[in-house]
Amino acid sequence: MNSLVESNVMREASIEDLASLLALEARCFTGDRLSRRQFRWLIQKGHAAVQLLEMPAAEGKVLAAYLLILFHRGTALARIYSIAVDPDFQGQGLGAYLMQQAENLALEAGCTALRLEVRTDNTAAIGLYEHLGYRQFGHYADYYEDHTDALRFQKRLHKVPNGLVRNIPYYQQTLPFTCGPSCLLMAMKAQDNSTLLTREHELQLWREATTIFMTTGHGGCGPRGLALAAWRRGFKVALWLNVEGSLFIKGVRNPVKKSVLSLVHEDFKAQLAKTDVIEHFAEVTQQDLKEILDAGGVPLVLISAWRFSREKSPHWVVITAMDEQFIYLHDPDVDEDDQKSQVDTQQVPISRADFSRMACFGQEKLRTAVAIYPKK
Repeated sequence: MNSLVESNVMREASIEDLASLLALEARCFTGDRLSRRQFRWLIQKGHAAVQLLEMPAAEGKVLAAYLLILFHRGTALARIYSIAVDPDFQGQGLGAYLMQQAENLALEAGCTALRLEVRTDNTAAIGLYEHLGYRQFGHYADYYEDHTDALRFQKRLHKVPNGLVRNIPYYQQTLPFTCGPSCLLMAMKAQDNSTLLTREHELQLWREATTIFMTTGHGGCGPRGLALAAWRRGFKVALWLNVEGSLFIKGVRNPVKKSVLSLVHEDFKAQLAKTDVIEHFAEVTQQDLKEILDAGGVPLVLISAWRFSREKSPHWVVITAMDEQFIYLHDPDVDEDDQKSQVDTQQVPISRADFSRMACFGQEKLRTAVAIYPKK
């Protein structure tokens, strides 16, 4: 790194930098530009770091480059959303310098992995990322404004997961209340490749497994409903549940809705009694999850969405790997309002301590999971 770069420490952007940021954006990109509104939101409200690198010029300091990193609540994952280097300052090693700063910021935030996307025709950037230890792990078709594809790269800042990592296909939920069916689709696809990852299948599973009502909006899916839906399709299923009675009923005030929830609960319970689904009436533990993975199963776990989205709602995720420090998961919810894409919701590392807090929902302290094994 040349001494000119080293002598100019990066600083956090402020609202006063908007004009300079927009001018640099226009100089660096012909499409997919960040707008004033996006920059403003990221600087003021986003769970992000917008860092500026200023360099000396005849008129004083000028903005030579910026770095934009997104952090995702409740996870140990960071994403380089954008890097821009003014054409007048290219060829001076600023790209490698910015990448190092991105890794430093991610490590300071407690992140274990850094991800990014790059155009398939940007060979110079791809070469840099590979030289720095980034490895391609995915591909996005028609990702950019001009329909160019994107390659997805990742670098583990600490280490890769130890032990077994399940190769579980990803499916993004298409409705706010279908996280459970979407997770079930992923688990079934991992165990039977003929499983269709379609919206029709997602909605069919929801119709079979829904609790009908939630506090507001459409009903989500409880563990018994998901277990039954998987069992009907021939999979071996196990269920962990530490709460008796109707789930999610305490937040419902309407007596008619309460009675319907109770009827659905009793019906699911009666149907399960006629199956060979293994029911554990106990809290699911992290040791249970490890044993499920080791035995060839795919665990679906209900968590509180609060640490991800600041919403107090139950949310299903799929466990894909575990090691001594982290639990890795697929989250079917891609929150585009939080600048997320599918690259941020797959193999997401969560510290074991954070996961323990997340995997406990509501006043009842519900801890539940559904394990999907290969077909019988």
